[in-house]
Amino acid sequence: MAGQAIVTLKKGEGRLMKSGGAWIFDNEIDSVLGDFEDGDIVIVHDFDGYGLGRGFINRHSKIRIRMMTRHQDQEIDEAFLRMRVKNAWDYRKKTVDTASCRVIFGEADFLPGLVVDKFEDVLVVQSLALGIDRLKQEIIRLLIEEMEKDGIHIRGVYERSDAKVRKQEGMELYKGFIGPEFDTEVAIVENGVKYLVDVKDGQKTGFFLDQKYNRKAIWPLCRDAKVLDCFTHTGSFALNAGMAGARSVLGVDASELGVEQARKNAALNHLEDRVTFQCADVFELLPELEEKGEKFDVVILDPPAFTKSRSSVKNAVKGYREINLRGMKLLKDGGYLATCSCSHFMTPELFTQTIGQAARNVHKRLRQVEFRTQAPDHPVLWAADESYYLKFYIFQVCDEK
Repeated sequence: MAGQAIVTLKKGEGRLMKSGGAWIFDNEIDSVLGDFEDGDIVIVHDFDGYGLGRGFINRHSKIRIRMMTRHQDQEIDEAFLRMRVKNAWDYRKKTVDTASCRVIFGEADFLPGLVVDKFEDVLVVQSLALGIDRLKQEIIRLLIEEMEKDGIHIRGVYERSDAKVRKQEGMELYKGFIGPEFDTEVAIVENGVKYLVDVKDGQKTGFFLDQKYNRKAIWPLCRDAKVLDCFTHTGSFALNAGMAGARSVLGVDASELGVEQARKNAALNHLEDRVTFQCADVFELLPELEEKGEKFDVVILDPPAFTKSRSSVKNAVKGYREINLRGMKLLKDGGYLATCSCSHFMTPELFTQTIGQAARNVHKRLRQVEFRTQAPDHPVLWAADESYYLKFYIFQVCDEK
């Protein structure tokens, strides 16, 4: 797979890559010598000819090269890919419950642009870069072989390469089966909670595995509590609250499809008498609940990413401030707020500052219970900032006295 073209960086460029990241941007390149096609593996040199490794190139993308190895003589062959796959799987076996987990997390597993989620005996693949797209079939085959060694038989693979970012790579959106067809509604169990995951039409790969242990963290707070779960998606936080012994739980989401799935999941866990769901816009519903005088023991805010670019961060701040402010007003004195942001562009510092502003605006005092981030199957690779995106706080919210 390794091409012979040599990419040379400008003097002083490649700082992100040299500090441990995987990306080289188009404006960092001085020259490309040799023939290549977009998606090919190229050799990368520093301005003085020093070898920096190999990666795949794509002239359609501002991320011109994504590095696969720091060794310029390393062939990107089957043995190399097997090593990457085995390392990724061995890491999950040590750090998380592997019944359902993210097995490959792109750059953080040194396989840039590729995501693979395991839902029991089904794999869901998302390919977001041209070079890795060419390798995905072989990577999946090797991953299935590694799992077979542990007695895990994968019965089906579904591709969800329908994210819009593919267009920035000059690629078409795609979704469909890799190999034989199968029932795409997959039953999983996480934290003792049963779910039906729609890998074909659910959001992203069908289920948000990154909040696995954050969902478990709310259990002690929810016993005998009245709980409000906002942006519930398919009901995951709401169902964890129910399983933890909540007196009543209301889950809210703007997606009718999500709410319908959440109700199915509640029935699956025999929680439909205590865990109910409503299809509504959270921004409209919270003021209505406040007007009615509703009060909750626990409020959970798990919104989608309000910003996917630096240019829209200001508007995102307004959104996060608004929902946190409204959530705090709906809490009883001494109640608990679980609040998070899954946007990489909403930095930890900015998110913390925004929550603090919301508290001051409604004259509340916050006692931090804990700060958490994404589950270990979504490892944060230092110097690859995009791999650190989920911020999750639990606070006790107290009236100013």
